[in-house]
Amino acid sequence: MTREVWRDSADNEAASAVFHLMQELIDQYRVNRPVMPLVVAQAEDAAAGPEIDLRVERIVHQVHRANQLRRVPVKLLDGYGATPYEAALSMVRTLTERAWETRGTSQYKPFTFPRSRLLAAIEQATATVVTQPERGSPRERDERILEQLGSLRWRASRPGGNNWWDSLRASIRPETFVGAVFIAVLSVLLGEIGWVVTALVAAAALLGLAVVRLVTTAAPPLLWLRRASRWLATTSSLAASSTAYPSDGWSWFSPSGSWRVIRARAAAVAERVADAGAGDEHARQFHLELRVQALLEDLLHNYRPHALDWRRGKRTVPPVVFLPTATQDNGGILLINAVNNVRSRRSEVDPLLLLASLPADRIMRHTPPLPPEPPVNAGARSGARARYERWVDDLSVGQAPAAAVTLAWVLRLPLSTGQLTHEHAHAQLVTHRVRRTWAWWVMSRTTIALALVGALLGTFLWSEHLKEKYCYGPLVGVSTDAVRLTGPGGVRECVGVATVPGVRFAEGNTLQLNGVGRGVTFERIEQAIREQNATIGPGEPHVTVVYAGPLTGTDTDREDTRKGLEELTGVYLHQRFVNDTANRSVKLRVLTANGGQDMLRQTTAVRRIIDVARRDSSVVGVVGLGRNTTESAEATGLLQRAGLPVVDTTNSGSDLARAYPNYFGMAATDEEQADALGLIAGRLADGLDDPQAVVLSRKVGNEDKDRYTTEQRRVGLEMLEESGFALAADTRYSLSKDGGSANLDAPLHSICGAERVPDALYFAGRVEDVNTLMSGLGQTAGCSDKKITVFTGDDLAKARFDDSTKLADKVTLYYGALAPLSQGGGRAFYEDSRKTLEALLPAGEQLPALPKERPYEDRLFASGQTVISYQATAALYAAATRSDVPQSAAETWATLYSVALHDMPTGTITFRGTIPYADQKVHGLNIVEVTRPGPDAQSRVVCGRAAGDRTPLTRADCPVG
Repeated sequence: MTREVWRDSADNEAASAVFHLMQELIDQYRVNRPVMPLVVAQAEDAAAGPEIDLRVERIVHQVHRANQLRRVPVKLLDGYGATPYEAALSMVRTLTERAWETRGTSQYKPFTFPRSRLLAAIEQATATVVTQPERGSPRERDERILEQLGSLRWRASRPGGNNWWDSLRASIRPETFVGAVFIAVLSVLLGEIGWVVTALVAAAALLGLAVVRLVTTAAPPLLWLRRASRWLATTSSLAASSTAYPSDGWSWFSPSGSWRVIRARAAAVAERVADAGAGDEHARQFHLELRVQALLEDLLHNYRPHALDWRRGKRTVPPVVFLPTATQDNGGILLINAVNNVRSRRSEVDPLLLLASLPADRIMRHTPPLPPEPPVNAGARSGARARYERWVDDLSVGQAPAAAVTLAWVLRLPLSTGQLTHEHAHAQLVTHRVRRTWAWWVMSRTTIALALVGALLGTFLWSEHLKEKYCYGPLVGVSTDAVRLTGPGGVRECVGVATVPGVRFAEGNTLQLNGVGRGVTFERIEQAIREQNATIGPGEPHVTVVYAGPLTGTDTDREDTRKGLEELTGVYLHQRFVNDTANRSVKLRVLTANGGQDMLRQTTAVRRIIDVARRDSSVVGVVGLGRNTTESAEATGLLQRAGLPVVDTTNSGSDLARAYPNYFGMAATDEEQADALGLIAGRLADGLDDPQAVVLSRKVGNEDKDRYTTEQRRVGLEMLEESGFALAADTRYSLSKDGGSANLDAPLHSICGAERVPDALYFAGRVEDVNTLMSGLGQTAGCSDKKITVFTGDDLAKARFDDSTKLADKVTLYYGALAPLSQGGGRAFYEDSRKTLEALLPAGEQLPALPKERPYEDRLFASGQTVISYQATAALYAAATRSDVPQSAAETWATLYSVALHDMPTGTITFRGTIPYADQKVHGLNIVEVTRPGPDAQSRVVCGRAAGDRTPLTRADCPVG
């Protein structure tokens, strides 16, 4: 329920009747917005004395008090002035210039009166000019008034409101200050950029200052679009006073035409205001009624529907004005007549409600007739013309109703003496606080502020969420192609595709290439690829290849990103080769995709690659994915369903080509490597009595997605059995809790402490664990003095044995190298690569020379990672640009089966003769023997075949030394 704010007793029946009428008009305004009258209460008996008039006056005061605290906008008026005109005008000004009695608890914010303020500015400018001693023609006076309006910025100054600004202007002198700054700036520019450019800057600045001066001194910018200016230019009340510029001269799209209309009408109003000040009754009536019209238009505007602030839904009660005593002398009757006249001429229904008391001996009638017209000037062109001009001037006033007509908008309440004197104390008068509507709660300042704060807070939180979720997450322009995930060890890493400059997987990664590439960092390689992409102009023919690899690692150890560095280097080398070749019209664009540390998030990366390929039709396939995990099959299947081929680098999974027709592997499979190692194992078994062997494999942890060592163990067991070895044990080892070194002590003690130490050991582990294995074999009793042959499933070409392994001098190690660099051609590739990488160094720095005889033995290429990724990129690009024309991903997929690249570093890169869902036996392979592991380790290629060579290796091809 609404809160009661006022309670009192009705002194008499008349007070109760007037009170309930006013409350009904106020309270029903929310329901049907009834027409608001000018209520005039008066004692019915003209002979009633002052006491009766005082009772009527008390009724007005009582209704005023009853609505003061209800959130009803009320105003109690009392006119002061030397004449009725001045008193009435002062009351209008009070309504528009002073706050209404809402006590700060109104339904909505205070009223605004822009039209009234514009008229106040005209009055102020006119008063200033009229009081000046200069004399001149009326036209000159109008010009001075308009100039004064311009200096006022067409706004009336508030008393004391601009004193500080005037003082500041007088002390600083803006024109002098701006001139001094202008000269100082020109002096600086003259010494920096020369006199020609300085002259152009000066000319432009002077022109700009002139335009600004013209706009700011003539009128405020966009003056013709302001509500008050539009009203002044279009109201029909002033049409007769400025016939030279009719209201249709104003337009939204015509500043100059609209400005002329505004100036003409302002001059006409100023002329009437000046005449009113001089005592012209016609001008006074015109001035008062124009002021009232502006007041009513402003109030109507404050209640207008369809406003952005929903003001009509918030203001459910009308503005109420109280005149305790309205007489001719205090301007009250003149004000009521002016409101009645304006309402009678206008079609709009304004919300103003007025309650006034009239002394019993006064008669409420129209404004007395105006004085007779003055005689026609003798110098006029003709009497008829003079009468027309006079008629035009009086048209606005002459449209008011005649004196004989009743006051249409005045509701007279004649109160009998009995009603005014009959005690009515038992009647309780109560008012309640007017409720604020739902529109106020929705569109109030508090709500908007809370909504703004909530929006800002929500925006901030959402922005933080985007920054936390995506690698590039500004609120505007967020890239969803790379997301932040938690990798091994709780390290946050970016996984996905770098499609915006803000995503840099290798940012800050100072890991350098090995060998002659030392000095070229991971960060520089990534930047070099972006630079190559930037050279491809819009609309220039190109294809896009996505490299997906392990591009991030732990914060403390950057060495675990070496695989990604070397593979990405190979991709860059081919991109640079393609884009620098003049006879290739189709350029190569490369996008980098990070599958996370050790490719443990490759499914997430692949999904992002697919999203990018859907948006970018130039994406023809994927290079990389060179680590076999439990997600490899799912990732390849996703790419197959998306229509994207995969040219894999070093993934040696045996079943991927059999299951997915979009898979094209560059590396020999685990089965192919095991078959080749079996040739050596068979020879060894033939020379031993009851040969025995063990398999030592890495355990798969709960969060380890490695599938590679599991498959190595399988093919190793099969290879040993087929070669004639009896399996003595199948042992597994684990990693330390921090995921670092291998725990091989217990497994090696079990193997070396057996009744019979095995003749061969198949190590189904990772290259990083080989040093620990060799050291353990050389230091564990039973194995240290035993001649043992170790076969490894992992490619050890990238391994570097250290001092800790020198004790294993009776161990012979055999492994399969996936990049048979000694079998291939393309010797120019190595020197060209060195020169390409040298161009990435700072100016003046050079890379060392390559070995002349065997450049592929340099550590930059020995691991094979760079060479294989180079060849994979070359194969995919060749399939995507058949006949030097860009092809789609589907066409690239089909064309890969016919690609043949000869004289490549590992042989011939081809998939000709292969069929979908079958083994692709076109891979190159070397079997390498390592003796005396340690700093002085010796290695030799036992046997091998070049890529593209389908001839199977035999025992005769692989002799044991």
